[in-house]
Amino acid sequence: MPEEVLLRAREELLDYKGSGISVMEMDCSSPEYLEILDGAENALRELMGIPEGYRVLFLHGGVTTQFAAIPLNLFSDHRCADYVITGQSSKRAYLEAKKYGDVAIAASSAGASPTFSAIPETKRSDFRPDADYVHICFENRIYGTKFHHIPDTGNIPLVADMSSFILSEPIEVSKFALIYASCEQNMGIAGMTVVIVRDDLIGNAEVGTPSILDYKIQVEKRGMLDTPPAFSIYMAKLMYEWMLSAGGLVEMKRRNERKAAVLYDYLDSQQYYTSPVDRNCRSMTNVLFLTGDAKLDEKFVKEAAEAGFVGLKGDRSVGGMRASLYNAMPLYAVEKLIEFMDDFANDNRKLFGY
Repeated sequence: MPEEVLLRAREELLDYKGSGISVMEMDCSSPEYLEILDGAENALRELMGIPEGYRVLFLHGGVTTQFAAIPLNLFSDHRCADYVITGQSSKRAYLEAKKYGDVAIAASSAGASPTFSAIPETKRSDFRPDADYVHICFENRIYGTKFHHIPDTGNIPLVADMSSFILSEPIEVSKFALIYASCEQNMGIAGMTVVIVRDDLIGNAEVGTPSILDYKIQVEKRGMLDTPPAFSIYMAKLMYEWMLSAGGLVEMKRRNERKAAVLYDYLDSQQYYTSPVDRNCRSMTNVLFLTGDAKLDEKFVKEAAEAGFVGLKGDRSVGGMRASLYNAMPLYAVEKLIEFMDDFANDNRKLFGY
């Protein structure tokens, strides 16, 4: 998170705008809290250009909850959906949805080499005409891939898990029927998921859907069916305001493209580290690289942490390292990482090659 946001949160932690209490202590029906809630929604709408006809929900928990909520709310009588599998998150979403209806894999990159190192190409005919929706995971943090196009689904509603990607660049919200994303990856702290859902998809929940998962009830209650994640909403509001003051998503994209280009250019210019991701599908926010030697990778992560570079260990299913270049990450940090990578390569020769 940006230092400016953390400093503001610290300043207001004990006494929010002279109220005498912390945001964490507020009654969620109080004017102070409702001002925070309105401010967060309005700032997000401005930031993303969310059009009329879409509702914004700030909901408890992570995206896993939405893996069930989406089919329960979006299935019609034929209970049919198509999923594009590009990593662990989309696979988990698919397996959860299968519990509730006829759910098929329309395309998958599981067969790529390495696994999930690319985004599959799709065309409209890949999706069943009677599907209630098509689901994709727009950015795959573990595998370092990203959709660089919006799949053509025709009249079939397109649903996207945008965790890790959201707010890194402008996106045309009207191309999607539903967007959802966990907050800890680019727009706040853990414990909350944002759902942006088109009006016509609200009010059709399956009989027996738990109230907490029913979008209609959540819209009516403004996400306050249960005690809302007030502090998470507050932190998201601060993040949205920080991005707006910095120039919005156009500026976020400019910064992120620059950071990613610097790191990818370095990776492509040497032979010690490799990037296991198809160049046409590379993520701008999660850059994967490895030495090709598991013991060297482990040594790299350990020494990097000692040098102040934390969180670089890749997922166990992929190995290697992953640098997450979210909005708050400054360019100079990427440049310092490259200096460390160069020093490590010079100090730790491989047994073969380089």
